[in-house]
Amino acid sequence: MQLTGESAALQTRLVDATRALVGNDPATRFAVAVSGGPDSMALLWLAAGAFPGRVAAVTVDHGLRPESADEAAMVARWCSAHGIDHATLHPDVPVTGNVQAWARAMRYRLMEAWRASCAMDWIMTAHHADDQLETVVMRLNRGSGIGGLAGVRARSGRVIRALLGERKAQLQAFVDREKLPHVQDPSNRDARFDRAALRLALSDAPWLDAQAVTRSAAALAEAEAAILWSVAQLAERHVRADGLGWTLDRIDLPREYLRRLLVHMLMLAGAKTPRGDTLDHALQEAAAGRQASLGDWLVKGGSTWSLRPAPPRN
Repeated sequence: MQLTGESAALQTRLVDATRALVGNDPATRFAVAVSGGPDSMALLWLAAGAFPGRVAAVTVDHGLRPESADEAAMVARWCSAHGIDHATLHPDVPVTGNVQAWARAMRYRLMEAWRASCAMDWIMTAHHADDQLETVVMRLNRGSGIGGLAGVRARSGRVIRALLGERKAQLQAFVDREKLPHVQDPSNRDARFDRAALRLALSDAPWLDAQAVTRSAAALAEAEAAILWSVAQLAERHVRADGLGWTLDRIDLPREYLRRLLVHMLMLAGAKTPRGDTLDHALQEAAAGRQASLGDWLVKGGSTWSLRPAPPRN
């Protein structure tokens, strides 16, 4: 495949972004997640040409729409015609809870198991700048902090997202130029789903620069990584096991560090992280030298902070 013009430039940017994320080992193998939509078909064709002989494709058919089996079959036929290995995976457990959350968790679990079984190095997904914009705005609307506003990470575990700097319109233009088969998932414009409703609203706000938001999210991701590093250092030095609980022996720290260290202590205790307002209340009480309940645990302030099992409720 020899691309020219803007198609070639897009492929060059993909290669540069991929190398920035995982290096340039010529033996690295990539599993491209392909739904059959324009974004993932663009990624597959770009990656197959950029890393010949090192790309396979994987499709997860959740079985949530009557058309999904035909869409997976379309991807399989296209891959076969172009000499690209392809696998279609199916969920092994029924839908529970929020359908979209279940589908996402199932998709990544199945793909990771398949990647490991095939000795592939990385999973590539086709998240782009418009996806990042949607994620950041949704999390702003929920009052997220730095970690949440960092949005979709360019690299997370064995998953990389080398198209985060590209606009969806660029990917659609690519599949149109290259005449790639693709499908449009109607759920992407179904306003019953929060993300789809937001997508429709953002389409009326062209003044929002998705690529600029993506750069901001990347900067926040770096800030979050730096904070996590420093919190790990502080926890190693100042959090210690104490009987049935844990003690924090340094409290002359910025509030955000104290919040994260308290969350760290709860993690050590095997407790769930409480909601933001509950955690804020506990921080306020501990800073004033008082105590507050966090589920089955009790945090107590003073010259040191302690986390102990709460007494049994009568």
